Amino acid sequence: MSDLTRRTAATLAEDLASGATTSVALTEAHLDRIDDVDTDVHAFLHVDRDGALAEAAESDARRARGEARGPLDGVPVAVKDVLATRGLPTTCGSRILEGWVPPYDATVVTRLRAAGLPILGKTNMDEFAMGSSTEHSAYGPTHNPWDLDRIPGGSGGGSAAAVAAFEAPLAIGTDTGGSIRQPGAVTGTVGVKPTYGGVSRYGLVALANSLDQAGPVTRTVLDAAMLHDVIGGHDPRDSTSIQQDWPSFTDAARAGSAGDMSGVKVGVVTELAGEGWQPGVMARFDESVELLVKAGAEVVEVSCPSFVHALAAYYLILPAEASSNLAKFDAMRYGLRVTPEGDPSAEDVMRATRDAGFGDEVKRRIILGTYALSSGYYDAYYGQAQKIRTLISRDFDAAFGDVDVLVSPTAPTTAFRLGEKLDDPMAMYLNDLATIPANLAGVPGISVPNGLADEDGLPSGFQVLAPALADDRVYRVGAALEALHLEQWGAPLLDKAPALEGPAR
Repeated sequence: MSDLTRRTAATLAEDLASGATTSVALTEAHLDRIDDVDTDVHAFLHVDRDGALAEAAESDARRARGEARGPLDGVPVAVKDVLATRGLPTTCGSRILEGWVPPYDATVVTRLRAAGLPILGKTNMDEFAMGSSTEHSAYGPTHNPWDLDRIPGGSGGGSAAAVAAFEAPLAIGTDTGGSIRQPGAVTGTVGVKPTYGGVSRYGLVALANSLDQAGPVTRTVLDAAMLHDVIGGHDPRDSTSIQQDWPSFTDAARAGSAGDMSGVKVGVVTELAGEGWQPGVMARFDESVELLVKAGAEVVEVSCPSFVHALAAYYLILPAEASSNLAKFDAMRYGLRVTPEGDPSAEDVMRATRDAGFGDEVKRRIILGTYALSSGYYDAYYGQAQKIRTLISRDFDAAFGDVDVLVSPTAPTTAFRLGEKLDDPMAMYLNDLATIPANLAGVPGISVPNGLADEDGLPSGFQVLAPALADDRVYRVGAALEALHLEQWGAPLLDKAPALEGPAR
C-alpha cells in the first residue's frame, strides 16, 4: 500500500502546498488502492478513474499558477451514491435507479468541485438510505475492513469503509438517523452530522426531508472539520438551509487538539446506556469520560426521559416521509420501467416497476409510512410521533441549559456479522438507538473512534452532541478526545486494523 494512502487529508494538503507531492500522484495512489482491495470491501458502486485524474491534473495546474482554491484543493474524496453527480451514475443503492445519470450536481458536490477535490467515485449504501448495515443495497453488501465477515454500519457503510480501508482520505455521507455516525463507530472512523440546515440538501435524494443531513466521513476530527468548511453554508436552492455566518470548524478542531477541556461541562445521558449495551462498548466509553475529567472537564449525569421513545417516533416519521418521497419513482419519468405483458395500464406499469425495482426493506417502510398517514390513523400514529419529537427537542433544550455538550456511546454494540440481523428488522433498528434523537431535534453530533471492545477486538464510537448551530463544540470536544486517545494509544486506532495490511484478503 502506498504511503500516500495512509496519510490524513490535512497532511496531504500540507504535502500539496509544499510541493512534496501532486494531486495526480495521490489520486492515482488511492485509485490503485481501490483496485487492490475493493473487490473484497465493496465500498464503491462506481469508480471514475478518468474523471478523478483529469480533475487532479487541473488541480496541479492551478497550484503551479499559484491559484489553489483552498487547503484541500487536490485531495480526493468519495461521495455517497445518494447525492446527484452530473455525468456519474446516482443509484441510491436501488435497482429502480440503475444507470441513472443526473444532469446536475447536488450543492455539496458543486462545492467539492469548486474547492478542487477530485471525486474518486460513488460509495455503496443501503437502498435509499434505509438500513443500518449496508446489507440492503441492491448491488450487494459492503464489508467492514476490520473483519470482512462483518457489517460496516449503514446506511453509509460504503463511505465509512472506503475511508477505513484507505481507499479515500475523505468521504461524504448522509445521516437520517445515524447513517454517518453509526458506520463511523463500527469502522473506527470519524463521522459528523451537522446541524440540520447547516449543509445544503439540494440534490440529495430525499429519504425523510425533515431528518436527512449530509456530512463528513474521515479518519481524523481535523479532516472532518476541513471538509465541513468546504461543504457547509447557506444555499438559496434549499428552503431548509440556515442563513447565517458559520465559524471556522477547522479552527475549532485545532483548538481542541491541545486536549484541554477546562471550563467545558459534559453531560452523560443516562438513557443511552444500560441493559442491552455491549459491556466492552460501555467500558471504553467510561474510560473516555475519565480522560475528559482528567483533561479538566466537569462531568455530570443528565436525564433526557423522552429519548426512550425516540426509536418508536422515528420509525413512524421516517417511513411516512419516505412513503411520500418515493412516490415519484413511478416508471413514468426516469429510472427503471417494467412493462407487463398484454395491454397494461399506467398503474400496471407502475406496480410492476415498483415491485421489481424496490427491495424488501424499502417496501416495508413504504407500507408502514402509507398506513401511518392514512385517514383515521394519522393522528394516532404520525401525529403522536411528532409530539414525541417536540418532547425530545425540549429535553435537549433543558439539558443544554445545564451543560455544554452531551455524550454517549455512538452505537450499543460493535459490528455484527453479515446476515446476523437481516431477518429481524427490530434488532437492526436498535443499532440507531443513540443517534436518532439528534436527527429528530436537528442538533449536531460527532462520532470519534473510542478503542476496541474486549469481547471481539472491534472498534466502538464515542458520540458528542451539541446545541443546534454549535457545531464548533463537537469539533472542539471531539478533537480533544482524539488527542487524549492518541496519547493513550500511541498510534491512530486504524493502525490496529488487521484487514488493512495490503490487499484485503
